[in-house]
Parts: sequence; structure tokens; C-alpha cells
Amino acid sequence: MDPVFLATAFLFGFGFRQIGMPPMIGFLAAGFALKAYGYQTTEFLEQLAEIGVVLLLFTIGLKLRLETLLKREVRGVTSLHMVITVVLFGLAIFALTTTSLEMFTQLDRASSALIAFGLSFSSTVFAIKALEERGEVNTLHGRVAIGILVMQDIIAVLFITVSSGDLPSPWALLLLGLPLLRPLLYKVIDRSGHGELVPLFGFCAAIVVGATMFKFVGLKPDLGALVLGVLMAGHARASELAKSLLNFKDIFLIGFFLNIGLTGVLSFETVMLALILVALIPLKSALFFFLLTKLRLRARSSLLTALSLGAYSEFGLIVGSIGVANGWLPAEWLTVLAVAVAISFAIMSPVNIWGHEIYVRLNDYLVSWETGKRPPDDMPIDVGNAKVAVLGMGRVGLGAYDTMCEALGDVVLGIESDPVKIAGHKAAGRNVILGDATDSDLWERMQAAEIKMVMLTLPELSANLDVVSRLKSGPYSGEIAAVARFPDEVPILEEAGVNLAVDSFTEAGVGFADHVQQRFEAELLGIKSGG
Repeated sequence: MDPVFLATAFLFGFGFRQIGMPPMIGFLAAGFALKAYGYQTTEFLEQLAEIGVVLLLFTIGLKLRLETLLKREVRGVTSLHMVITVVLFGLAIFALTTTSLEMFTQLDRASSALIAFGLSFSSTVFAIKALEERGEVNTLHGRVAIGILVMQDIIAVLFITVSSGDLPSPWALLLLGLPLLRPLLYKVIDRSGHGELVPLFGFCAAIVVGATMFKFVGLKPDLGALVLGVLMAGHARASELAKSLLNFKDIFLIGFFLNIGLTGVLSFETVMLALILVALIPLKSALFFFLLTKLRLRARSSLLTALSLGAYSEFGLIVGSIGVANGWLPAEWLTVLAVAVAISFAIMSPVNIWGHEIYVRLNDYLVSWETGKRPPDDMPIDVGNAKVAVLGMGRVGLGAYDTMCEALGDVVLGIESDPVKIAGHKAAGRNVILGDATDSDLWERMQAAEIKMVMLTLPELSANLDVVSRLKSGPYSGEIAAVARFPDEVPILEEAGVNLAVDSFTEAGVGFADHVQQRFEAELLGIKSGG
């Protein structure tokens, strides 16, 4: 890669990080800045972007459960939202052909509908990155959002196939036998150890087996990576495999964001037309919220899902390029779509960061849209006689839970957002319930709760800080202990109001629990004696 690309991406990413914005917005800005100075995208950069998307979908597949796609809120919302969006956006865009805006006068009903179709898709890269940065991939709204994105990917494959006029190769039928590869894949990763072979296996599975195989038979390569990830999701080391690819995926995705910025020229007319399209985003998100609440999700889950899916998709550029190639769309509109996608990323990123606060501020109004019986994931929680709650039952949380149970007995409760993990914990006899720690309504849903101590073991600093903020502003008045991923996060947690923060790199779950017992000896003695 050109050293200028690397330096510019780092400087802009670093700059945006200093003002509390996600680095990916800086990478987008870097792409626009490079384009303004005459730089063009390169074949190498496009390859990096493609690998980044493939790895992203593979790692998501490792966490995806097929039952998510079969839920009514996923199937129903995806189809209804797309149909309604194409109709409403198409009519709005066609109505603008009556204005004096030259580029709109070039459109007819069909091209207006095509643009609306491109805008109906949500960005897989943006949504998943936003969920990952907040540690919410396995929450209810995270799972619903990912399910909708996967369904949209399937629709995208069908569109590409139909618009190109080329059916997938007859060899595509052989892909139905992919589940037969699962035992072989399991055996290979079992014998790969825990070193550098693990991420290398991930690259081979995602790119060589998944993406290349699907591309060979005329299907989307990134869909192949997703399918391979789903095949591997049931393996005990799926989480380890995903973590081993984390940094690689993030580095390669920088190419994706740079590429978006390098795609279009920021002329005044282009930006103005793109902003008109961006102005439709509130309608897109509101429609997601409306449909999800009508399918009985709580207002909070519906809002956070809708915000995650608000940004326009990179698939809009594919729709634009296909439209231009087939003569369905004026060539200038490809640049407009590129700029609209980039601006939507820049706008929706801070909106997603403030999503929880938006819900708190608009709670009374949003709750009024709730209808009917809630899904099991959204039902009230009965915690029995629990006095100590461990939020997040990963490696550290598990160690902390077991140690506290040995000291206190059955008054310890685990709270986890991943239903699959909960099933494993229940099978092992642990008292673990389904709950989203970042849910501002969590304590209201925890019926008859008299929690005296909360132990935070969530993997992301932002998620832990979010929980602390909600505990401090709500009815909870007990002690708070938290695990930090890095030493420099300890003072940040303490400043936020955590009574005890421990560095997880020097203390595992058992060590964390030991620190808690030493620090809160008197309080825990009272809990044990039933006080």
C-alpha cells in the first residue's frame, strides 16, 4: 500500500479518536482527503477491502445461530421494510424529478425505484463494527440486526444474479454438501494448536474455502465466508478463532473505509444531492422501529436495532454500478450514491454511540409504540434470592462466578446476553439468566431483585462504562467492581464510579473474585449471613 495511504489513515483515525469519534469515520475522511489531492483507489487497496469484508462476515458467522434467521422479527421485518422503503423512497425520488435539479430530471420511475432499492439495504460493515465497538453483538438487538443483514445479503445475491442475466453455475448445487465438511474442519482446528496456525486456518477457511468456492460457482464471495463461519460456529474453539482474526480484520477493513472515500468526488452538487438522500435516513430507521415494535420487540431493542441498520449500504454502490453498466442509471449517480453512503456512516456513527441516551430521553414516547406480548428474550427477569450479580459470563466472568459461589453459596447470579452460552452454563448447574447488561431497563425487568453487589466482566470498556452510568443513575445503591482489559482503563473505571477496578491481564476471573472478597469483606459477610 502507498505509504501516504497508511499515514493519512492513521492521522485521521487518530484525530477522530481524540475527539471521541470512532476511527472508522477518520478513515472515511482520509479517503475523501486523498481523493481531493488527486489520489485514486488501487487494485491492492480494493483487495484489502475485499479481504476485510470476507473476514468480517466469517467472524460474524462464527457467532451466528441459524435459528436467529428463522425468527419472525427477522424474516418479517426484512421483507416488509424493503418493500415499503422501495415504494416510499422511490416515490420521493421520482417526485424530485419535477424540480429544477438537473440530475433528478434525468430519472424516470424505474431508475428512481432502482436508487430506492439500493438505499433500502443497511451496511453490514458499519452495523457490525458499531455493535462490536459497544460489545453488543450477542445482545438481542445485535442478533436481530445481524439476522436482518444476512437476509438482506441473500436478497443481494438474488438481485446480482437476476440483473446480470447469468445464473449461478450448476456446480453451485454442490454447496448443499458443505455441512459434510464440518467434521474435517473441526479436526483441522483441533490439531492446529493455539499459535499462529489458528488465524492462518481462519484465513484459509474464510478466503480459500468459503469466498473462493462461492465465487467459482457464481455466488457472492463474502456470503461464502459467512456460511463457512456458521459451519464452524458450533465448535468449542469458535470464539478463540474469532479473536485470533480480530486485529487482522480491523486492519484490512481500513482499506474498505478508505475505498469508500476514494470512490467519489466531493463537488458541491454531488454533496447536495447526497444530503437529500441522507435526509431519508430518519424515515428508514423509523420504519425499522415501527415494524419491530409491531412484531412485539420492546421499544429499546427496536430502537437500537433500527439505529444499527440506519446507515446506507456499500451494496448501494453495487446497485449503482450495475445500473450504470446496464444503462438503467446515469453514470453521475454512482458518485452521488458513494458520497451518500460515506455521509451516512459519518452521521450514524455518533447516533449509534448515543443510542442508549436517546432511548432514555425519549423513553415515554418510544414505549407507547410497544404492542402485544414480548418475545422470551424481552420478558421480565426473576432473579430469586440473588445478592451478587456477575454481568458477562465469559472466561473472566466464569472464574469470578465460580469463586464467589464457593464463598457465598447460591446467592450469586450470572447475567449473559448470549443464549447459547447460557444453555451451557445451565447444563453445568450455574444460575445464569438472559439479560443485556447495557439495557437501561435491566433493573426494572429484574423482579424482586435485592442485588447488593455487581461485578462487571464485559469485554469492552465502553460497555462497562455504560453499565456503571446506568447503575449510578438508577435505583441501584450497592457496590460495583469491574474488570479492565488494559491497565490504563483502571483509572477511567474508578473515575466513573467503580468501587474496585482490576486489570484482567494480570488477574483472571479467580483473581478478580479474590480482590473483591478482600476489598468488600464486611459487605460479603453480610450477604452470606443474609443481611
